[in-house]
Amino acid sequence: MSEQPSETPDMDERQTPERLRALPSRLLALTAAQADRLVSACLAAEDARKWHYAVLVSLDEHGPTSQAGLSRRTGIYRSDLVSVINELADQGHVERTPDPADRRRNVVTMTDRGRAHLRRLDEVLADAQDELMEPLSVAERALLASLLERLIQR
Repeated sequence: MSEQPSETPDMDERQTPERLRALPSRLLALTAAQADRLVSACLAAEDARKWHYAVLVSLDEHGPTSQAGLSRRTGIYRSDLVSVINELADQGHVERTPDPADRRRNVVTMTDRGRAHLRRLDEVLADAQDELMEPLSVAERALLASLLERLIQR
């Protein structure tokens, strides 16, 4: 399988053909890649990954659940979710306990340490969002978020 070439952040936009520079799909892809790099780096500095954050947020907002429930809530494949939960459990951020209704499955619960970690990650991600959106005014940020939501909800 061949690897697709990727555009790098140090490319010279002045040399990019106008038809490429004007494509909204390309602009969205470049912005998404920039955001992904920024968020991943900020989370890595806290010994976390995006999927860690997704699991912790899900547990915080919806409470304890099974691994299958977490997979449905976060969109993380069950096979990938096992390693994410293992990592979070090793760090003391979640616990697995047998489900009283079905002893064959586990319920994943966030610990107090996990809640403190999530609060820190919320701060880190808020700072990352501010850095990403720095060129835009508050009103422009709200408009952009609204427009992106409309595109996603189509």
